[in-house]
Amino acid sequence: MLGNGPLATLVSLRLDALGTPRIATGLIMAAYFAGLTLGSLLAYRLVARAGHIRAFGAFASAVSALALAYPLIGHPLPWAALRMAEGFCMAGIFICVESWLNDRATPATRGKILAAYMICLYSGQAVGQFLLGLDEGPGRPQVFMLVSILVSLAVLPVALTRQAPPIMPDVASLPARRLYAASPLGLVGTIGSGLILGAIYALGPVFARAAAGLEAQGAALFMSAVIFGGVLLQWPLGRLSDAFDRRRVIAGTLAALAASAMVVPLLAREGQGALLASAALFGGFAFALYPLCVAHTNDHLGRQERVAASGGLVLAYSAGATAGPLAGSTAMSVLGAPGLFAYAAIIAGLVLGFALWRMLARAPVPAERQGTFQPVPGTTPLAAPLNPRGAPRLVQPPVGG
Repeated sequence: MLGNGPLATLVSLRLDALGTPRIATGLIMAAYFAGLTLGSLLAYRLVARAGHIRAFGAFASAVSALALAYPLIGHPLPWAALRMAEGFCMAGIFICVESWLNDRATPATRGKILAAYMICLYSGQAVGQFLLGLDEGPGRPQVFMLVSILVSLAVLPVALTRQAPPIMPDVASLPARRLYAASPLGLVGTIGSGLILGAIYALGPVFARAAAGLEAQGAALFMSAVIFGGVLLQWPLGRLSDAFDRRRVIAGTLAALAASAMVVPLLAREGQGALLASAALFGGFAFALYPLCVAHTNDHLGRQERVAASGGLVLAYSAGATAGPLAGSTAMSVLGAPGLFAYAAIIAGLVLGFALWRMLARAPVPAERQGTFQPVPGTTPLAAPLNPRGAPRLVQPPVGG
């Protein structure tokens, strides 16, 4: 994540520096999430065929090579293919890691392992942004080279391990119709989360440069603030949702998300400190929405369906994240750089309206039936079994894997 985290920000800034139209930038950046979705569905076959160690090495080597390919290709449009391939390979890496963690987790350690995994994901992603302070502008490949080096180094502990390959968890995904029947707000809120965060990941650096006049290092600080804010607010909001009707907390989070989205552009020129604080607040509410929706969906399902439901919600989030950069770039083309956060506020407002309607249409889950909140990452369906509220059925990998 130290290597992959800043790559999206770097590509986004390079596209902006090259004068790429916002719609084209959105299309190129959305390709990553399309690849991530395909990888979540298909990459496990490669892992099962080659084994975790060889598959992790192959996927990481591909990401390392793809990072070096960007500065070698003069025209930015082919970068969409690189982004899609990168997303597919990152899904394969997540599948290797998450299935390995699942194999080593016990009922007593599952929650701690999930927490440590999320800390590694978000911290690596946020800290890696500071590599952009070394970027010397278009035509200079140094940061792409550093990204490649970091991703390549990640192969070493996996390639040298003496541990036996883990057992692959058999994680199915509930179809969208079943998810909507169980929890309409959970599914719609998850898609809304993907629509917002996909756009912010892809176009946040462009906003930081265009609206706030920040250079590469400032844009990296902006994205780090969004990610760190997301880490800080997940637990407090989650615990609050355990004590009250979870739909009320989701509605409040959406209202705060819409309000904070409108504040960020207003503070873009009021100093870097004010901008970073507003970005952290926005990130806190934006990142909390997905795990709140997962917890709300689980409240309406039996234990045997929760892992499959979480896997389905990951795919719903990925679908939203694929469309998010396209919609966000359209808003920026029409409204200018502040259009990105205006778009986020509109999506949050629409989902809020849906949440209020659902609160009128359905009685709340009784307090004694409401489960315990557990933050989960929107990586691949294999992250779902790490949630201590559910456990997967395990299957033996094929011979030779």
